[in-house]
Amino acid sequence: MAEDLSISISTDKEEQYRSLLPQIEALLYGETDLVANLANVCAALKEQFKWFWVGFYLVKNSELVLGPFQGPVACTRIDKGKGVCGAAWEQAQTLIVPDVEAFPGHIACSSLSKSEIVVPLFGDLGVIGVLDVDAEELNQFDEFDAKYLEQIVKLINF
Repeated sequence: MAEDLSISISTDKEEQYRSLLPQIEALLYGETDLVANLANVCAALKEQFKWFWVGFYLVKNSELVLGPFQGPVACTRIDKGKGVCGAAWEQAQTLIVPDVEAFPGHIACSSLSKSEIVVPLFGDLGVIGVLDVDAEELNQFDEFDAKYLEQIVKLINF
């Protein structure tokens, strides 16, 4: 297991992801503890991209419950279909929100969050959680982020 991260100073987003992917894979290699792996993925993403908030919500009973994260205090529980995270869970698809104020029913854990991407985590029984990433700038996320964040969550053993 790698225990160090080499931060790419490139301004090219795709190059940053390509540099980070094998490092995350090395961080996860051989580690079977889910919480440890989720925590390290959050830390790696936050370090590389300096996003406002990076974290996981896990499905427990009939709601999403806050898991490992990096950033300010967050909402603890989210119902299915509520906010961006609940919508991504319900729709079982990645959601990119260029302006959270324009998203119907957005849950504002912080007024500093301006854009968001939420990637569902899939297990044997469907969606088992989501990766939630918030930025302080509008239009921060695009299809490159969706592509690479989906690859990153597939590296995690559930």
